[in-house]
Amino acid sequence: MAASEPPWWYGDGPRWVVRALRPAARLYGHLAERRWRTTTPFVARIPVICVGNFTAGGTGKTPFTAMLVERLVAAGHRPAILSRGYGGQTRGPHWVVQGRDTADVVGDEPLLLAAAAPVLVARDRAAGAATIEGDARGFTHIVMDDGLQNPALRKDVSFAIVDGTRGFGNGEVIPAGPLRAALSVQMARVDAIVVNRGVSSDDQVCAVTADLARRFTGPVLEARVTPVLDVTALDDKPVVAFAGIGVPERFFSMLDGLGVDVRERVAFGDHHAFSERDAADLLARASRLGARLLTTEKDHSRLAGREGAREALCMATRVVPIEMTLTERDGLRLEALLAAGLRGR
Repeated sequence: MAASEPPWWYGDGPRWVVRALRPAARLYGHLAERRWRTTTPFVARIPVICVGNFTAGGTGKTPFTAMLVERLVAAGHRPAILSRGYGGQTRGPHWVVQGRDTADVVGDEPLLLAAAAPVLVARDRAAGAATIEGDARGFTHIVMDDGLQNPALRKDVSFAIVDGTRGFGNGEVIPAGPLRAALSVQMARVDAIVVNRGVSSDDQVCAVTADLARRFTGPVLEARVTPVLDVTALDDKPVVAFAGIGVPERFFSMLDGLGVDVRERVAFGDHHAFSERDAADLLARASRLGARLLTTEKDHSRLAGREGAREALCMATRVVPIEMTLTERDGLRLEALLAAGLRGR
């Protein structure tokens, strides 16, 4: 469970808390639905492909977005990514500049995605879309990262990414549960659901996919995450692993599956802004154990461009990149979905 999530969302927390929060949850869901109904969206001149999720927290949107962009580029298109820049200070529109921008300015996800395609950060998604379509580089597609609940921009194709291990938790709406609105309402707004099976293939994951196939009338695809790590480069040293992502345990379990000797696991909240004290503590843990430090790409991006202990931590920490892949069958289904959705324009 992520450090910032209430225990009753996915665990065995007290049911009375959930019952007490249901009135607030109904109001939250009602406001979300009303916003969708009453907002007139901006219609861009180029296709808009949206990647989002039904729940608060991480499900694998960033690696899916990167994979989607890579497929578009391979097909000869010129996509640009539109991001809210969660965790960053700029409101935009602002084009991310690799090597100059830092996570506290543009957010961690835009820094990662900038390796796949040009990224524009804009809190106002309509203004962001207008900036992209007016750019002299002649972009052919807008890939909207984490914009499923934002009605300001019309989408041509929408994907929802679902965590195949955790599903929808207790099935309640925020704050009683992790859903951003009633599930049935959100499902009606997407063209396909992608179940992120992570690195596992256990029965629970299969159950989530089967359940969605019964409840959702559109395609349900399955994706896997592949870590890119040369374990032999660790020199048989123990590891201190740290992560401040939506579900840190997903990262730790992945390392276990690779056979990494993880001696300490340090979890932070999603998009955690590392302090000097955090960095000094992690460096001290590794020194005490004679261990290497490992973290995610997203966490490492938040350490880049710092000074002091955070700079030392950034230099001392190895990154475990991940790639999201589809089976050949689901890859073809994805391409058919994109083609059908874009023909609809």
